[in-house]
Amino acid sequence: MLRGLLGTKLGMTQYFHEDGTVSAVTAVQVGPCTVTQVKTASKDGYEAVQVGFGAVPAKRLNKPLLGHLHGQGPFRHLQEVPSAGIEGMEAGKVIAVGDIFQVGDRVRISGVSKGKGFAGVVKRHHFHGSPKTHGTNDRWRAPGSIGSTTTPGRVLKGRRMAGQMGNKKATVPNVKVVAVDPQRNLLFLKGSVPGAPNSLVLVWKREVA
Repeated sequence: MLRGLLGTKLGMTQYFHEDGTVSAVTAVQVGPCTVTQVKTASKDGYEAVQVGFGAVPAKRLNKPLLGHLHGQGPFRHLQEVPSAGIEGMEAGKVIAVGDIFQVGDRVRISGVSKGKGFAGVVKRHHFHGSPKTHGTNDRWRAPGSIGSTTTPGRVLKGRRMAGQMGNKKATVPNVKVVAVDPQRNLLFLKGSVPGAPNSLVLVWKREVA
């Protein structure tokens, strides 16, 4: 059984509960996803399920990929998703959001964070900056020393410095499912999730010990 599906982040909104309280939620359109390949231990060395999500014109795909899909799709995204086994999985099977997720579930969600371009250390790593008095004039947002001279004579790997901010994979664990709308394939998740509106996300059930 699959534990996760691909989806599209739509944006944030408010959800009013029956007791009158309100929660900030993120609406995510999850699925429907189509099983495009089932990998077995005997043939592939491990068990996995690949699904396709999102429509795309067939002319955008090359012949090897169209042959791989065997007439299914064409899909914009193909990805192996977490699965608790391959029992009952076969190519062409359609999985909807209501088949996996329920209100109250705890899920993990992964996406690509918003790219914010080249950023300094104050914005990127929350450095507090240099003193703004006692002769300091142009070093308020500077990183300061990045290493010694003779020893070690180089900048150590992992040093927090200015550079590209965002635009990398981010995962948020333990997100609560506030509501499920099977008719519109919508999940309402409490709080914010990574990514910009209309970006691709992967939502899967957290493993319960």
